Amino acid sequence: MGLNAQPSGERVHIGFFGLRNAGKSSVVNRVTGQTLSIVSDVKGTTTDPVQKAMELLPIGPVVIIDTPGIDDKGTLGEERVRRALRVLEKTDIAVLVTDSTRGLQPAEQELLELFRKRELPFVIAHNKADLTSVPASVPENEIYVSAAADSNIRELKELIARAVKPTEPEKRLVADLLAPNDIVVLVVPIDSAAPKGRLILPQQQTIRDILEAGAISLVTRETELTRTLESLREPPRLVITDSQAFGIVDNLVPKNVQLTSFSILFARYKGNLRQAILGAAQLNSLQDGDTVLISEGCTHHRQCGDIGTEKLPNWIRRFTGKDVQFSFTAGNEFPEDVSKYALVVHCGGCMLNEREMQYRLRHSAERNVPMTNYGIAIAHMHGILDRALAPFPDLHQAWSSTANG
Repeated sequence: MGLNAQPSGERVHIGFFGLRNAGKSSVVNRVTGQTLSIVSDVKGTTTDPVQKAMELLPIGPVVIIDTPGIDDKGTLGEERVRRALRVLEKTDIAVLVTDSTRGLQPAEQELLELFRKRELPFVIAHNKADLTSVPASVPENEIYVSAAADSNIRELKELIARAVKPTEPEKRLVADLLAPNDIVVLVVPIDSAAPKGRLILPQQQTIRDILEAGAISLVTRETELTRTLESLREPPRLVITDSQAFGIVDNLVPKNVQLTSFSILFARYKGNLRQAILGAAQLNSLQDGDTVLISEGCTHHRQCGDIGTEKLPNWIRRFTGKDVQFSFTAGNEFPEDVSKYALVVHCGGCMLNEREMQYRLRHSAERNVPMTNYGIAIAHMHGILDRALAPFPDLHQAWSSTANG
């Protein structure tokens, strides 16, 4: 991702849903102004969700998602429907594209009920309006369009924009903890797994938030941390470290300086820090034969020393002294049934939007499976979670109560 690009997790996710041959992909192509999806008269041309990050006026940065038809048939078709409905978990606004020449079908009515049940804002786009008579008036969240005639597409985009929920008070990663001219030291390990020539997304976003607070950002590796601290005339306001360097950094940073991690900051930002704190306590209760799911929100090439597939399992086995088993997921994949796991350890979720992250949290909680995240789990296993939560007094108290309970 370029430094100027809006992170996918911060974009409005717009999902287009409908039956096969309702013209859904044609509407998507008209809305985006490009050929996002292949269009054909053959039913089921869209076989997998297709998504595109883009700027869509008058909304701004969005992710457009075209989904397979929800009436697909057969074993493969059922899998396509499952994937289409799975998109709902990260959809901020749903657009139901229906064929206006045949009216709403039972499967579409069921889909609308699903939108309502999930309290998901939605718009109904009655396509093929050039082939039927258009009512004089329609409900405010419905519109008649024609992808073939390129009719009412601009009005559809405006209707989608109006369906966007009012912006909530701006959340900050770290700026709310800082005052102008505060010094923040960021510890960024550069190892074989680090991306060549760039910083990863959590580091980029944290630097930007520090700058917007009028504070001073210093970036260093753990190998130069001592020299960096010694060069300062006064202690930094805060040190933020990559989770995998927690143990080293804790030993190098004076105890009177607050210390936390990128992963913990993102858990707070995504609204799942409290649940992740409570989930970390499950590490103390793992038994021989238990299975832990380690889940990442993004996909990347696995390398020797990968934190998710190698370092975390080794740390967990060493911390618990138990023969714990592990399963791994990445990207959009997250198990529909997590009940077989004793614990879920999730990444910070920087590439997931808030709705997707909340789904994964809720999905685990409903099955009584604790969930924590990389940074909290690592801090706990290194005996420094108490210190890492000190910048957040309320959450620090929640952990103290859990740890002492």
